[in-house]
Amino acid sequence: MADTSTRTVERALLLLGTVCDRGSVTLADAARDAGLSASTALRLLRTLEGTGFVRRDDDGYRPGMRVVQLGAQALSHESLVSLAEEALERLVDSTGESAYLNVPSHDGHGIYLSVREGTHSVRHTSWVGRSIPLEGSAAGAVLRGRTGEDGFVVVSNGIEPDVTAIAAPVISGGHVVAALSVVVPSYRITDDGARRIGRQVAAEAAGILTPPPTNTPPTNESTSPGAQT
Repeated sequence: MADTSTRTVERALLLLGTVCDRGSVTLADAARDAGLSASTALRLLRTLEGTGFVRRDDDGYRPGMRVVQLGAQALSHESLVSLAEEALERLVDSTGESAYLNVPSHDGHGIYLSVREGTHSVRHTSWVGRSIPLEGSAAGAVLRGRTGEDGFVVVSNGIEPDVTAIAAPVISGGHVVAALSVVVPSYRITDDGARRIGRQVAAEAAGILTPPPTNTPPTNESTSPGAQT
């Protein structure tokens, strides 16, 4: 019985790996890649779908939000917070406002993982560890994949009255794993100011999980073999 259960888990993990590797895969391709019959693959994929590890659409099967959440939580424990530190500090330096890092939790909420408090005497104070509903918040919209064409979301009077939040997605492997945000008292910001900060937040969020470019020494063609002088 134990061997059977172990083999079932192994097959399910193989299928999940196939879905994650491909991004989108049909039942036939998933079964072939995992070396399973179509009926076995379908049964296991339905189980994975029911637990949120995969989702099904018109094109086949894709990674589900549970995979994204687990990945974000794995990053968030140490590395994601560490990687976001400089971005948070730069946002505070350039705006004077409090900056936050938020990730999705398994219960459909968002959790604030890290904060750099603003420099103004009136500022949004630390919410680290606090859970918030995704509905009605800028970070929640971002975590749900509802970022607009500008690359950021602005919400006024969302979770708190008289507060404006501006958030942008942190993306890994094509999935939103976190939201970077700046929170401002609404009386201190205009629409133009919100857009300006939004562009800054989006730029910083885009760079958190993107490795810096490798500096390649320039080629001196004048000294290369066969070069014309």
